[in-house]
Amino acid sequence: MSDEDDAPQGDSSDAGHGHGDRADAPDRGGDRGGDRGSDRGGGRGSDRGSDRGGDRGDRDRDRDRDREGGSDRGDGTEQPREPSVFAAADRGPLGGESDTGGAATARRAVRTWAGGAADRTTTIHGDGTVFEGNQIFALYGSERTAHFVQGPVPPETLDHLGRVYCATSGYRRMRDRLRDHRVLVLCGEPGSGRKATALALLDELTGGKVFRLDPRHGVDEITEEALQESGGHLLELLTEDVREAEGEPRGARSGRGEHAAARRPVTRLSELHLDRFGDLLRGRDAYGVVLVENGELADRLLRGRYGMYCAPPPADEVLHRHLWNQLRAESDQALGDARARGARRDVVEALGLEELRPREAARLADHLARHWRGEVTDEELLAECASFVRSQAREWFAGADRPGAVPEALPALNAGAFRIAVAVFDGSAYSLAAEAAELLAWELAVTLDPEHPPGRRLFGTHAEHRPVQARAVLEDGELDLGPAKVPVRAVRFQGEALAGAVLGEIWHGYHNVRGPVARWLRSLCDDPRPEVWVRASIAAGVLCSWDWIHGFRELVVPLAVTDDPVARMAAATALAESARDPRVRPAVADVLKNWAASDDEMLVGTALLAHGYVLAAGDVSGSLDAIARVVRAREATDIDVLVPAAFSVARLLACGEPAPVLRRLRQWLEDGRLNLANLVHLAVIRALSTRTTHLWGLREVPELDGHAARPLMVALLATRPELAPELAALLRSTLTTARSGESALEALGGMLRRAAKDPESLGLVCGLLPRLAVDRRDRDRLRGLLNELVRDRDRPLDRGAARRMWDAVTEGANR
Repeated sequence: MSDEDDAPQGDSSDAGHGHGDRADAPDRGGDRGGDRGSDRGGGRGSDRGSDRGGDRGDRDRDRDRDREGGSDRGDGTEQPREPSVFAAADRGPLGGESDTGGAATARRAVRTWAGGAADRTTTIHGDGTVFEGNQIFALYGSERTAHFVQGPVPPETLDHLGRVYCATSGYRRMRDRLRDHRVLVLCGEPGSGRKATALALLDELTGGKVFRLDPRHGVDEITEEALQESGGHLLELLTEDVREAEGEPRGARSGRGEHAAARRPVTRLSELHLDRFGDLLRGRDAYGVVLVENGELADRLLRGRYGMYCAPPPADEVLHRHLWNQLRAESDQALGDARARGARRDVVEALGLEELRPREAARLADHLARHWRGEVTDEELLAECASFVRSQAREWFAGADRPGAVPEALPALNAGAFRIAVAVFDGSAYSLAAEAAELLAWELAVTLDPEHPPGRRLFGTHAEHRPVQARAVLEDGELDLGPAKVPVRAVRFQGEALAGAVLGEIWHGYHNVRGPVARWLRSLCDDPRPEVWVRASIAAGVLCSWDWIHGFRELVVPLAVTDDPVARMAAATALAESARDPRVRPAVADVLKNWAASDDEMLVGTALLAHGYVLAAGDVSGSLDAIARVVRAREATDIDVLVPAAFSVARLLACGEPAPVLRRLRQWLEDGRLNLANLVHLAVIRALSTRTTHLWGLREVPELDGHAARPLMVALLATRPELAPELAALLRSTLTTARSGESALEALGGMLRRAAKDPESLGLVCGLLPRLAVDRRDRDRLRGLLNELVRDRDRPLDRGAARRMWDAVTEGANR
């Protein structure tokens, strides 16, 4: 019979069971219950051999002698095989082949922390000046008295405001409503220009007769005597505890009874109070503006007669006005030079914010003007710019639990938890960040008051308004799952540096917050969804790099010693991410060395998984050395070691430097040791059956992005065609080795099935097959596989694709 005979037939009467496409099987990692403390040895693949025993008949009975010992001893006796090792060839470290997905999630998280986001410096420089809106205001004293006070806004402040103020959108409608109702509620975030807009409105309507009202008192406490005839009155509602500011110990306050009235919650404000305030103002021919932060109260007031949203004016215009004011006495070139300096890439990157708020634009204008005058150097300017996000983070968390009791502190804790959750899930689904924020808020609340754990509000701040609390936005996007992309409503910070500033502030600034945050991250690392545990583990690794002594014990060790494979994978990821810092890398390497020599199989497996990310050892060669040391010291059939080791080797193949990995695999085969040979064969089978997206690493490999849904073997053929001979040689060795051949052939069948549905992959595979068909036995093996795939009753291989593959196999005879 010639090589051209016996082409694949469409007759299904002879069809067997066919080769299962294991890589296309549903993700079996979602139910963690069955994985805990049980089948770490054989697992789900231990009895597959019995299901496939008669499928191929005599097709492969004349395999080549085993290169690592052979199935034929030479004396006519057959050497026992180790089917249990390769029966688990498609088993991933989490129990299934596809349950380590999350390549896109990891890439987004790595980009979040790879740049300036992971800044360890948290010192905030300041001189006691408060920037609000388009205006600079000096603190007017910290001592407070019990009686109602008010004070005039200095004329020079209003004059300065007139020179620099940029009208917000809707300014005219605000002015008309204030004129009609005498009272106006402006809603927005601190620093958004609310106060400047309020002062501008009152200044215009009263001719400069503007007063500030005591912020410690509610609108319902204002009396007619407190109002000035024909004046404008500004009241900024506060939520801080007045009694603590007056010096009473926090523990003495019950929050109830006779002292309850001393603290006026913002939520008491209603339109009834505003009606009364308006009548008082009308009786004095006066005007009043009340400032309210975004939130539930603002949402309610915006639906009434008095509330209006104060949108920030364009930051570029605010910056221009302030620069003009600062440099108006200088040459005409000064303004242009200062603007150009502010637009330079290094300044923009140092700021780390997409859009400056008016308060920040005013600060930047001051820094740029001083830089133009030579008062600050380039380095000092960049340092000042980098402090913007740290100032924002400090403002968010300073005294967030000041009221003390959980019911009163819960709104602030919820806001803080949401900001931290967005830092971890920046750019991910809003639903994930919101749920994580609820879990963290609970941890914070029970830490604050262990005896009274809180519940969840069902209809609190609306999703459209909640991101504003974190300087974030909601947007429609896609979540890349690897094999597919799904629509998602994503939440992200409006600035790349905010994530690092938030975690840096809470980790370095507030020691007592570390406990609940660590417990929260560990619980997220126990979640089977890659979109959750990958994010949490990378954030945990960043925190460990900031404080190794604390983070390693509180975050990594509890995950590494659990019987949950997801948690151990998270521990390996966190260790690798923390090793990104060269100063921490030696400590990580020492831990992994000790774990690799441990008698605890879970620690050994975690160490092997960590080396798949390259970062712990510093380079690919060091990672391969560390993996080989563990495997050489173990039995050749030790699945608990070989499975994670093979997964990490396959991950190293996908790390962007496959050539040295392939060379090392060839060396391991030539070494002659059975355990190393088994590792090579398992890694090759993994490359055939595992989608590239499931072998993600912590280093960017852009060339593989377009091949995320394809098996790693196909992705390497597409991106590194020069490696095709080496890949083919390793695959042929695995196919012709008796103990690994059956599993390898099954994995190859799965890859051929996938390639038949993808024209580009089909061409790549057809280029590989001739290199596998070196001799007659190789061609018979591959043709038998193609015949079986075509005759599969349930999923017959496309005949056109099969014919192309058949012809490619035939080409091997002519090479």
